[in-house]
Amino acid sequence: MFWRGRRVLVTGGCGFIGSHLVEALLQQGAEVSVLGKYNSRSDFGFLRGIDHPGLNVRLGDIADPWFVRSLTEGVDTVFHLAALIGIPYSYAAPSQYVETNVKGTLAVLEAARRENVRRVVHTSTSETYGTAQYTPIDELHPLVGQSPYSATKIAADKLAESYFLSFDVPVTTLRPFNTFGPRQSLRAVIPSLMAQALYAGEITVGSLDPVRDMNYVADTVAGFLGAGAAEGVEGNVYNVGSGQGHTIGEILDLVQKVAGTGKPVRQQEERVRPAKSEVGRLLCDYSRAAAAFRYAPSVSLAEGLEKVRDHLLANPPAQDANVYRV
Repeated sequence: MFWRGRRVLVTGGCGFIGSHLVEALLQQGAEVSVLGKYNSRSDFGFLRGIDHPGLNVRLGDIADPWFVRSLTEGVDTVFHLAALIGIPYSYAAPSQYVETNVKGTLAVLEAARRENVRRVVHTSTSETYGTAQYTPIDELHPLVGQSPYSATKIAADKLAESYFLSFDVPVTTLRPFNTFGPRQSLRAVIPSLMAQALYAGEITVGSLDPVRDMNYVADTVAGFLGAGAAEGVEGNVYNVGSGQGHTIGEILDLVQKVAGTGKPVRQQEERVRPAKSEVGRLLCDYSRAAAAFRYAPSVSLAEGLEKVRDHLLANPPAQDANVYRV
C-alpha cells in the first residue's frame, strides 16, 4: 500500500526498464508522471497505448532544468532513469552522453532540491565498476571509467553524492547489473541473441568470454520500489543483480536451448569492444540491498529467457535480427 496515492515522476519512463517500473507503480496505485524524450511523432515508446487515469506522459529534454523542475513540482518521489545507455555509441558521440547523463542528472537533482522532494532514486550501472578487481562486487569496489558511457555515469553518481552531502537532497543511488527482459532493444546482448536464434540463419556475436550478471527486469524493478520506499537509505548506493555470473558463451548456449535451435555461431569483429574498454567480469553482491529493503532476485536466467523468447515470438522484430546497430 506504500505507493497508493503518491505522486511519482519517472524520467526515462518510456524506455525498457522505465516502462516496467511505471506499470508496477500504476498497479500499486501511484499517480505517475513520466518524462520521455521529445520526438516529433509524439511517440510514447513502450507506454504507447496505455490508457490509465493515473498516468501522465510528457515529452521533453532531461537536460532542460526549467522543464524538469516544472514536472517535479508537488512530486513525492523521483525515479531518475533517463540516460543514454549504449556503450558502442558512446565511443562515437561522447558529448551527447555528457549532455544527457551528467547535465540531465544535475537538472533532476536541482529540481528535487528546489521542490523538496521526499526521495530521489538515481539510476547508476554496474559498468561504473569496470572489470571486477574482486568478486562478487560490492558497493566499495573502485569506480573505473572504461567507456565514455561509464565515465558519464560515474560523474552522475558523484553529482548525486554531492547533492546529498552538500544540500541534504534525499537521494539514493541504485546500481543495477545487466537487466534483461521483454521489450529490450536488440542492441542488448540477450534480445539480440534470442532474436537471431529465432529468426536468423546464423548467430553473429562479439566476444564470448566476458562474464555478466543478468538480472530479470521484474527483479530490477523490485529494487527500485524498495529503494524508493525504505527508510534510512538516503546517501547510500545499492547494487541489485542476480548474484550469478555467466559468460556470454554460456548465455548463448542457454538461449539456443530455450529457443530450441542449434544455429551456427560466427564472431563479428565490429561487435567486439576495444580491448582496454571491455569489461571482463561483473558479478553482483546485493547483500546491502537485501539488508536495507529485503531485495532478493526471484527469476532465474532460464525463466527470464523463456519470457524473452515468448515476447519475441509474439512480437517479431521489424529489423533484420543479424544486423548490428550501434
